[in-house]
Amino acid sequence: MQLTTAKFTKNDLAKYPFLREAAEYVKTLDLKIEDLESPEFSQILERAKERVEEAILYAIVSRKLQNEEIEILSFPTAIMLAAATENQFIKRRYALAEAKQAYNDLKFEPKEKILAIAKNFQWKITTPTAEENIAPYEFKLHFIDYLKNTTNLRDKKWKLVNRPLANGNVYLTKSETARLLSEEVRRHIEKRLEIKELPKLPQKITDTAEALKTLTLEKVDKAEIEGIPKTINLEAFPPCIKALYEAAVKGRHISHIGRFTLTTFLVNIGMPTEKIIDLFRASSDFNERLTRYQVEHIAGERGSRTRYKPPKCETLQTHGICINWEDDCRKISHPTIYYKIKLKQGKIR
Repeated sequence: MQLTTAKFTKNDLAKYPFLREAAEYVKTLDLKIEDLESPEFSQILERAKERVEEAILYAIVSRKLQNEEIEILSFPTAIMLAAATENQFIKRRYALAEAKQAYNDLKFEPKEKILAIAKNFQWKITTPTAEENIAPYEFKLHFIDYLKNTTNLRDKKWKLVNRPLANGNVYLTKSETARLLSEEVRRHIEKRLEIKELPKLPQKITDTAEALKTLTLEKVDKAEIEGIPKTINLEAFPPCIKALYEAAVKGRHISHIGRFTLTTFLVNIGMPTEKIIDLFRASSDFNERLTRYQVEHIAGERGSRTRYKPPKCETLQTHGICINWEDDCRKISHPTIYYKIKLKQGKIR
C-alpha cells in the first residue's frame, strides 16, 4: 500500500522555509522590505543576519524553532541579505549551509514527510510495494530527477550504473533520498540568490550586508573565498601529509596526532567529509559511528561548529609527523600553504 503524503505544519515551514507553502505564508503577512527597519521587526533582521553569519563561519545554519514566525520570515530576509552582499562566496556558502541543515533534519523524518517535501519540488517519487521486496530501499525515484540531483556528487555509489534500477526508477534509502533532496534545496536557493538587479534597499539592510562582507574577509581564508580546486591533487600534498594519506589508504596504524593532522588538512583543502570517512575504512579498527563523529566535529559540522586547522610544521616536527624536511618545506610554516604554493606554481596538473 502506497503512503499518503503528509500535510505541513507551521513547525515544518520553520524547519524547511524553502517550501512553497512557506513562501505562500510569508505573502499572507504582507511584510515589506522597509518594515525591516522598524524596531517591531528587528528580531527578524537579526535572525536573518545570524543565519548568514552561521553559513559564513560554520557552513551550516541552525534551526531555532521556539518562535516559528521569526524563523519562517528570517529565511527570505536572509536570502535578500546574502544577495545584497553581491559576493559569490557568501551566496554559494549560504545555499550550501541551508541545504546541509535540511539534510540533517530530513534523514530523521518519517517517509510521509519526505514524500511531501520531494513532491514540493515536483519529484516523481513513490515508495516500493511490498511485492518488490527491495530492502533496505525505502523510496524509488524517476531516473531523470535522480540524474538532475547527482551532477555534483562524485562518489562512485551515485553513478547510475551502480544503482538498483527498474522501470525507469532508482531505488534509494531514506538517507540517500535526504541527500538528494539537500542538493535540490541547494540549487533552489542558489537560483533565488541570482538576482540580476537588486531593488533599492533600506540603509539598515545595506549596512548589514556590508558587515557580512567584512566578517567574511576577516574570518574566512582567502583561498577558500577564491574557491578551492574541485579536484584534490595528491601530487601537491606535502611529504608528511602524503605519507599519512598513503598509510590510511593501506589501512596502516596512524597515531592520534597523525589522524588529526590528515583529517584537518583534507577538510581545509575541500575534501567532502564522506570521502574522508571512506579513507579510514581500510583500518582494522575502523568504527563508522566514531569516525563520522570525529571527522564532522573537525569539519565544524558538530559540537562547537569550529572548523579546525592542521597543526603548524613546527608542531608536526615536535610530534615526529614531519618525515622529509625537503628544500620546498624549509621556507614553509604550514601544510596547507605548501599545498597552495604547489598548485599555484603550475607544476602540478
